[in-house]
Formats: sequence, C-alpha cells, structure tokens
Amino acid sequence: MKKEDSIYIAGHNGLVGSSIQKKLLEKGFTNIITRTSKDLDLRNQNKVIEFFRSEKPSYVVLAAAKVGGILANKTFPAEFIYDNIMIQSNIIDSAYKFSSNKLLFLGSSCIYPKFAEQPIKEEYLLTGSLEPTNEAYAIAKIAGIKMCQFYNKQYETNFISAMPTNLYGPRDNFDLKTSHVLPALIRKIHEAKENQIPSVELWGTGSAKREFLYINDLAEACIFLIDNYSSSELINIGVGKDISIKELAILIKSIIGYEGDITYDTSIPDGTPRKLLDITKINNLGWQAKTTLKEGIVKTYEWYLNNKSETK
Repeated sequence: MKKEDSIYIAGHNGLVGSSIQKKLLEKGFTNIITRTSKDLDLRNQNKVIEFFRSEKPSYVVLAAAKVGGILANKTFPAEFIYDNIMIQSNIIDSAYKFSSNKLLFLGSSCIYPKFAEQPIKEEYLLTGSLEPTNEAYAIAKIAGIKMCQFYNKQYETNFISAMPTNLYGPRDNFDLKTSHVLPALIRKIHEAKENQIPSVELWGTGSAKREFLYINDLAEACIFLIDNYSSSELINIGVGKDISIKELAILIKSIIGYEGDITYDTSIPDGTPRKLLDITKINNLGWQAKTTLKEGIVKTYEWYLNNKSETK
C-alpha cells in the first residue's frame, strides 16, 4: 500500500478496526475512510453499494462483525449468523464490483472443529463439527472465507482471509453480559478487590486452554499481510502459546493485586477444550507477535482503570 491509497476500515470503532486505524495513522497513511454504524448500516446492501460507488476504496479491511462471548452467542444465534453474513457479503461483493485492489477479511479461530488436532493448522477447516455454543458465528465466518475464495477463483480478485486467535487490549468490551473471557476476568477481579469481596466465581472448570493475542500485534499483522500475502488460502494469526483459564485468572489476580479466592461454577460449559493456532505460515513470511501476555494484560488493565466509568 502507498501512503496516499484509500483504505476503508469496516468496523473502525471496534477493538480490531480501531487498532488497525491507529496503526495505519502511526505509519503515515493519510487516506483512511470510515463510517459509523449510524451513518452506514452494513447489513443494507443498497447502502453499501452506494458507499462503494461514491468512495471506491483501493483497499478494504473487513473488521466489522457482531461479536460476543459464550452467553451472547448462545442467546442470540439468529442475529449472529444473519448480521455477520449480511455485513461480509455486502462488503465483499461491493469490493469486487467497484474494483478494490485488495480486501482483508478477518475471521476467528472458532471456525475450526471443536476437537481439532493441536496446534490447529489452516487446512483443518471443515474437517469436523464446530463448538455448539458459537456455531452460528463460526458458520458465518466460514461463509466469508469461502466467499473470498470463490470470488478470487471466478473474478480474479485479490481477497485474503486471516484467522486471529482470541484478541484483547485497550478498548475491549468489559460488559459482563457480552464480553470475552479475558476482559471479563479483569473486570470481575478488579471489582472484587475494590468491593473487598472474598472470592470470584468463574464459569466452567478453568481447565480449558486459550491463546491470547494483544490487539496492537494483530494490527501489525494485518498491515503486514496486506503488503506480503496474496493467496486464497486462509492464514492464522497468533502467538503460538496458550494458557488455561485457571492460570489466566491467577495471572490477572496477581497483576490487579487481588488476594481473594477464585472458585468455579462447573455447571457452565467450558466450550472448546483447547484452541491453539499453528502459526508456522505467518512466521515463515517474517511476522511474529511482540507483546507478552503479562505486558498486554498490564496495558489493558491500565486502560480499563482510566476508562471504567464509560464501560457498562
């Protein structure tokens, strides 16, 4: 990408999109196009077509999505599959119709089979059944990957798909009803310390293992892939290490300085037992994550302390 190229970031107010926008600005890119969801409903095909006809972005980063944790996915599966399929279908098709040079579609590690061999290679996609608690979201993302591949095949577009592992960082969602596990743990443990509550109860057994990628590292990876990757085959983005939820809770507890106990409600499902991505492909291209989990949690907690009055 050239510094003056027009770059449309779909979902620029979200955790992923805002980090990519910030990183592009730091690198000197001057022509970044954004629209809020109020200004442009990405589920509305006609509105998206009008936007692309007017702006004709050279590059498209598709970071817009309806996202949430286990509870949100279980409660609103219809919205998760409908909203995400509509958003990505409208943008991918318009990027083709109005001749964008390149599109980056961001998926999720939940697209892989629940019991996939670890670490998870890109070719394991569609080799087994999905985790039921987020099946609707995963199917939508798989549809997006396949759409990019088929548009490349039929129309010779340059659409790439990247699958990040679990993400976290400043501007994360700390709403306990809809957040993912890491920000939820930060908030629960912080509030327990603040209110002198003797214990914090977490969902599941604590044995499930997850990989966590700091959002600034993801932003770097996305820009790196736009410049260095042009293949229809999806590519994983991660750190190559995972941690159990129990170990994560202990780490967050030590960072926050909470001295109470951690208990577990084992009646709540753990979800996928383990999700560690094989990142050989992106590492071989020359990219690696830089931020350790402890460093990233410290920065995320600092942001939460400075902004918690604005979080739900």
